[in-house]
Amino acid sequence: MRSVKREKSSPTPLVIAAPASGSGKTTVTLGLLAALKRRGLQVAPFKVGPDFIDPGHHAAACGRISRNLDGWMCGEQVVRENYLRGCEGAQVALVEGVMGLFDGASGDSDEGSTAEISRWLNGRILLVVDARSQARSAAALVKGFVDFDPRLQFAGVIFNRVGSDRHRELLEQALASTPGLPPLLGCLPRDAEVDLPERHLGLVTAEDSTTDYSGHADLIEQHLDLDALLLGLLVTPPSHPAFGHPLPQGEGLGVRGEKTRIAVARDAAFCFCYPENLERLEAAGADLVFFSPLDEALPQNIDGLYLPGGYPEIYLDRLAANVGMIASLAALAEAGLPIYAECGGLLLLCAGLNGQALSGIFPAQAKLLDKRKALGYRQVCFSADTPLGPAGTVARGHEFHYSELDMPESVKRNYRLSRKGGVDLGSEGFSYKNVLASYVHLHFASNPRLAENFVQFCKTMRN
Repeated sequence: MRSVKREKSSPTPLVIAAPASGSGKTTVTLGLLAALKRRGLQVAPFKVGPDFIDPGHHAAACGRISRNLDGWMCGEQVVRENYLRGCEGAQVALVEGVMGLFDGASGDSDEGSTAEISRWLNGRILLVVDARSQARSAAALVKGFVDFDPRLQFAGVIFNRVGSDRHRELLEQALASTPGLPPLLGCLPRDAEVDLPERHLGLVTAEDSTTDYSGHADLIEQHLDLDALLLGLLVTPPSHPAFGHPLPQGEGLGVRGEKTRIAVARDAAFCFCYPENLERLEAAGADLVFFSPLDEALPQNIDGLYLPGGYPEIYLDRLAANVGMIASLAALAEAGLPIYAECGGLLLLCAGLNGQALSGIFPAQAKLLDKRKALGYRQVCFSADTPLGPAGTVARGHEFHYSELDMPESVKRNYRLSRKGGVDLGSEGFSYKNVLASYVHLHFASNPRLAENFVQFCKTMRN
């Protein structure tokens, strides 16, 4: 993909960051998205890191796809390109950070952090500080963050979980009396915080949530100086896309002009998929056909199948009851249909999950654990030819799950996994005929050939 320069018509990103996780970044981000939408603005949402759940809530709150900006998986150039693509037609851009502002993959650099993304995009940081049990000390904390890296720009500060009017006054005095600090743009009262329900893997997904985000918008409008915050951030989008950075068209389009028909599972059980993965499949010539494994049959006349991750364990009874889909899935795998599955999709391909029978493509039983089984970035090197590419292909992704498998050693492994620093994590990437499945969620932007290879493989198998 060719290099892309920042366009004058692309908005300066407002980066919602905090000193630590749990400070209120998501509450503030959702409130801002909903409040700006209420004002009639087109807002482009983004999320730093590999998370799927927060971007789903972003999209539900403002009506636009939220994209992940992940430096470790994708690198600086792709992060810039994904940002520009996501900003098309938008007047303002909001980027929700991850963990603390400077927390990332390294203790001695900003690699993989919100600070790194903000620096790459020349963003302005809104620092959300949990002010419980603090007064003047909060100003010292803010000063430390502002002075830590002089390359960063700060738009302002929000104090969250403020206990009383007197508490607010002390915080205002502390910040105003400390030279060189950004302005205080609001204080969110402790008893007015809007909670979002949680479960394993994080927040309840937007697909399963009944939140309408109006409470988030009210909170922001009542307690934040939104006009001051937006000063210098709003742009007038062009009447037509101005960025000139389409994804390259791959070989999958075909000489005959026939697109390769690939079914994609997408519903409340299978909702963890990076938007760029789908866009890159389409750019490579795929005609994507979405369906719900919960209630629908597999689409007819497909050349391939993509099963993303999600929460199949929550919908296990409905999945198992869709016996026609389960039988068709097993039959197509046996017939050689190219199938790529990630995490939750892998579980669907197993013989069973928590004792409930599933497709049986892999002779493994899966079970959900009370504790997290795996979490972290993964680099994948293909040890054999696969539908996503030949042996030697390298890609990056992320692994996060509470389940485990008893996959027999007789099942072929096609991946060699490692984490940052080259620490070897063993073999994975299970295959049967033209089926490839893994716990790792690969980001197709980490290797542009992945999508092209899969579409071309599906096309070849069709012919």
